[in-house]
Amino acid sequence: MADSNGSHAPRSPFRVWSAFVWSLQGLRACWQLESSFRLEVYLFVVLAPLGLWLGADGVERAILVGSLLGVLVVEVLNSAVEAVVDRWGAEHHELAGRAKDMGSAAVFLADMNVLLCWGLVLGPRFL
Repeated sequence: MADSNGSHAPRSPFRVWSAFVWSLQGLRACWQLESSFRLEVYLFVVLAPLGLWLGADGVERAILVGSLLGVLVVEVLNSAVEAVVDRWGAEHHELAGRAKDMGSAAVFLADMNVLLCWGLVLGPRFL
């Protein structure tokens, strides 16, 4: 973060801690308010250990587990977009609908990425 004269001040441990606390608050809000996020976390809890076990080396494990983590990241961002759009009102607006649809499409693409990664890494082993 730049100060008023444009220089970058080092982050103090307090600022880093504050950022960590805000991140936890965001995760808590997603968990409490978004059933789709909870579902993705449940899938992560089941599939991540499986990916760690089935991956032949560090790269494969990173691909298998990282693709799952990517879904959680996109799900949090989609929830943030939806919250901002809903903040501005319940009336239908073309741009608001488009933003929500695009967020949903991002989650879908992240899900497809998981299938692609898992299929390419594990498919040859089982075929």
